[in-house]
Amino acid sequence: TKTQELPPQMRKNFFPWRVAEPWNCCPGRPGVSLSGDIPVPPGCAPVPPALGGPAWAGGWAGGAPEVPPNLNNPAIPTLGEAWAQLKKSLADEAEVHLKFSSKLQSEVEKPLLNFRENFKKDMKKCDHHIADLRKHLASRYTAVEKARKALTERQKDLEMKTQQLEVKLSNKTEEEIKKARRKSTQAGDDLMRCVDLYNQAQSKWFEEMVTTTLELERLEVERVEMIRQHLCQYTQLRHETDMFNQSTVELVDQLLRKVDPAKDRELWVKEHKTGDIRPVDMEI
Repeated sequence: TKTQELPPQMRKNFFPWRVAEPWNCCPGRPGVSLSGDIPVPPGCAPVPPALGGPAWAGGWAGGAPEVPPNLNNPAIPTLGEAWAQLKKSLADEAEVHLKFSSKLQSEVEKPLLNFRENFKKDMKKCDHHIADLRKHLASRYTAVEKARKALTERQKDLEMKTQQLEVKLSNKTEEEIKKARRKSTQAGDDLMRCVDLYNQAQSKWFEEMVTTTLELERLEVERVEMIRQHLCQYTQLRHETDMFNQSTVELVDQLLRKVDPAKDRELWVKEHKTGDIRPVDMEI
């Protein structure tokens, strides 16, 4: 039986390029050359394509094609152009992220780490200085207590010698009393000297504590300002990176919104020359 003819629109709309070669081999069917590598089947002859490409000419049925007016507009991008722009934007975005990472490490992370190390050294220096002053003050306080204890012992010894002198008068007892008085006076002088040294150490310790406290406050303000500046630097770098990425994405989005599948189809038809070969009547 004779093979039933298929409507031209069915081939145009539903036959993919993978069935083009089997289609060419069917008897009584038109030959379709996709890339020029397939020979012209017997009984077929190449026919110049109609205006707008064979696919727009309604297959081999002929007739005046109706080409959409917007397909010839160069402002309408193709999917390939959008894909190329997407790959370019991804490459640019990757490069921007690498630069962002490098700047983040050199302008934010590294300065903060260096500042932290220097800040630790300054704090350690202050701690050692305060600890030395505290030890010095504690030694002065220990000397005062020792002098007070020595004075107490000398006074007790003087009282005991005085009581012995009242019981029994002797030259030896008087000499011992004089000696005890000298020792008591010397112990009192030592106590006064130790108290003066302690007061001086305490005054110096207080002054150093005030100075160190002001220095610590200055370091704290400097630390907060340093962190604030570098965090602002981070946010600025992040904002610049996001703005650039947003601009590249917007460009790709605009191209994708303007893509017309009909134009890509027309370009595909022109590239593969589908429908260029049409059947001719056999003459005997």
